[in-house]
Amino acid sequence: MRLLKFVFRTLPFIILFTHTLASAQQTASATPSTAHADAWPQFRGNASLTGVSDTTLPAKLTLQWTYEADEAIDSSAAIVDGSVYVGTWAGTLIALDLETGAERWTYSTGDMGIGESSPAVAGGLVFIGDLGGVFHAVDTETGVARWTFETMGEIKSSPVIVGDRVLIGSYDGYLYALAIADGTLAWKYETLNYVHATPAVWNGVAYFGGCDELFHGVRVSDGQEVVSISATAYTAASPVITDGKVFFGTFNNEVVGLDLTTNELVWRYEHPRRHFPFYSSALATQDTIVIGGRDKMIHAIDQQTGAGKWTFTTQARVDASPAASGNRVYAGSSDGRLYVLDLSTGEKLWEFDTAAPLVASPAIAQSRLVIGSEDGVLYCFG
Repeated sequence: MRLLKFVFRTLPFIILFTHTLASAQQTASATPSTAHADAWPQFRGNASLTGVSDTTLPAKLTLQWTYEADEAIDSSAAIVDGSVYVGTWAGTLIALDLETGAERWTYSTGDMGIGESSPAVAGGLVFIGDLGGVFHAVDTETGVARWTFETMGEIKSSPVIVGDRVLIGSYDGYLYALAIADGTLAWKYETLNYVHATPAVWNGVAYFGGCDELFHGVRVSDGQEVVSISATAYTAASPVITDGKVFFGTFNNEVVGLDLTTNELVWRYEHPRRHFPFYSSALATQDTIVIGGRDKMIHAIDQQTGAGKWTFTTQARVDASPAASGNRVYAGSSDGRLYVLDLSTGEKLWEFDTAAPLVASPAIAQSRLVIGSEDGVLYCFG
């Protein structure tokens, strides 16, 4: 293999790119895993973090059930094989029946809570990180821990399943790759600050923004850095990858699009009047990027040009990440409302007031939408 190094500038970005030419054949551990078609097995639904579901939801949602947890829910749910998995600030991982909301089991992570880390499900295990820096692998049937792995910082990143490995970031500054079966460390990649974002995987590379104001690409097979992008801005939002392009919001009040095949800046989007950070992770449909902002707005952006298509204004900041099914966008806001918007126009089609801030993102699968609130209530709509 021959190592190529590219350096180019597209102000205000400086992109330092190192890429190893690999064979066309990808190893199993470098291929994003897939669950059965109608599942939401991890944060944003899949390893590319697109936030798009293939399931069909009714035009007007109906509340199916609620579950009162022991503390606030910032964790986004996973939905697999008729079960819902979600974490709480009390440090409880909960498994529920999707149809009835009945509790199947609970698992305690100990004294430390579960913040924004959202569960991922694979190989009969559900994975989640806690604020004490411990990463847990729990049996989906029994709710008993199979193994744990300790990092040296809080875990707010969500796990991503890639073949026989699970990736997780920590506030100790590392991205870890662990064996799903037993938690054996495959490699760890060091950044210069916290790893808050969840990595998105494409073509055998995990891409994520760090709190070191860099955007990283790390080869899943061996932990080798292949991309380093300086955006001169703190990046907490997780990226989304579609059609070889990556999109992410920054604390520099903009959304960025990069072409991962040419390593060129595609566009930058910033609202012409309202300049607030983007903490939400974007969703990507075939032609539109949708993202929430701390300007209280939900923004729809043309994927090809970076031009704004529409905005929808809520009554509080939107840190939750939107999801999509069909031609509808589902988004929570810190104003406590779950909104359903027309993807093409941004027109409000429906809303539901939970009376508590929504920081968690919707999970959509098996004709159900599940979302948790800051007052510890988990809602299931269908």
